[in-house]
Amino acid sequence: MLKITLRPRERVIVNGCVLRNGDRRQSITVENRADIVRESDLLDAKKKATPVSKIYFLLQTALINPKAREEIVPKIQSGLVGLATCFGAEMRGKVMQAANHVSMADYYKAMSDLRPVLKYEGELMSLKLPDRGAAAKAAPPAAGQSVSA
Repeated sequence: MLKITLRPRERVIVNGCVLRNGDRRQSITVENRADIVRESDLLDAKKKATPVSKIYFLLQTALINPKAREEIVPKIQSGLVGLATCFGAEMRGKVMQAANHVSMADYYKAMSDLRPVLKYEGELMSLKLPDRGAAAKAAPPAAGQSVSA
């Protein structure tokens, strides 16, 4: 059993069907197996795609659209293999957990595993690397080098 508490006007997708809550907070209990995802857990297709967000988006598509799974799951598995080689031990562990959940067709848990990786990737992408060209221009010439103008 799964108990879900929905905020006012919150949307949830259950087995591909979009449901919207009314004006009050409500709780529902799901008594059997269902593919469920909250709107807040979904990526916006319009946002800039990154390597992790592409895999996350494929996972949410597999969760929402069972008919697409046969085509999408191999892409997810391949993408997760690629991601596992890009990160250190902690994030690699999360990617491997996601791959394990994909192999069990538990796409929601795979999405949950990738959320910290998605956040970490965002932090990495926001780092400003030093401009090597500017640093080279600002450095004084080494001893014995001539300055050309």
